Amino acid sequence: MSTSTLQPLELFRLDGRIAIVTGASSGLGDRFARVLHAVGATVVVVARRADRLSALVEELPGSVAIAADLSVADDRERVVRETIERFGRVDVLVNNAGIGHKVSVEQEDLDTFRQAMELNVTAIWHLSKLCSPSMIASGGGTIVNIASMLGHVGSTPVKQAHYCASKGAVVNLTRELALQWARKGIRVNALCPGWFPSEMTAGMESDDGSQAFIQQMSPIPRMGHEHELDGALLLLASPASTFLTGQSIIVDGGWTAR
Repeated sequence: MSTSTLQPLELFRLDGRIAIVTGASSGLGDRFARVLHAVGATVVVVARRADRLSALVEELPGSVAIAADLSVADDRERVVRETIERFGRVDVLVNNAGIGHKVSVEQEDLDTFRQAMELNVTAIWHLSKLCSPSMIASGGGTIVNIASMLGHVGSTPVKQAHYCASKGAVVNLTRELALQWARKGIRVNALCPGWFPSEMTAGMESDDGSQAFIQQMSPIPRMGHEHELDGALLLLASPASTFLTGQSIIVDGGWTAR
């Protein structure tokens, strides 16, 4: 069916689509998997913590869990291989897995920087590359890279150079993949959250100093709620955005508008 004949809300449906969501064992990744499942996708959830994935798939009928360490190339290859062996293709890839720590440059060691780049950047490039043949063969697909508003601005006084560097790389990697694959039917976009509750921001929601900082700096003076990323995710993952590629949607309460 041509998307031009669909009713507006039907454009956001993913019935029959196969979607991989990485970093799905907690926080935003868990939410992303639930949202895609709610609009009809069969979801393959990926993370290191198998027990959490098992609990999640029990709540999402038809979904599948694959435990993997995405900082390891062999595990990335296995995730895509097992998905295609089971379902025949990949239609949607949500590259959500990532790491970050609060640390000054003076205290930041080389291993910390390398680990962040491996998981936050190399894994996104590699998983996208691995999924692309299936997407091209089946007529197209969508890749949503979870970057950050900190891919567009610095984070200090929250000091995390490795994280900012990696998310900036994701933003421009998204542009380049979109350009290379646009005429092959693959759309690639980035979703860039601001301050949302997650494992990486644990404690901020209850810390008076953190809350004062956010309230002072953010035009909408609070952290985001997890459901406030749902619309942007669905837009980027679904046929609602068939003419949108290479873009970053920043959901940050206006933080980067200054």
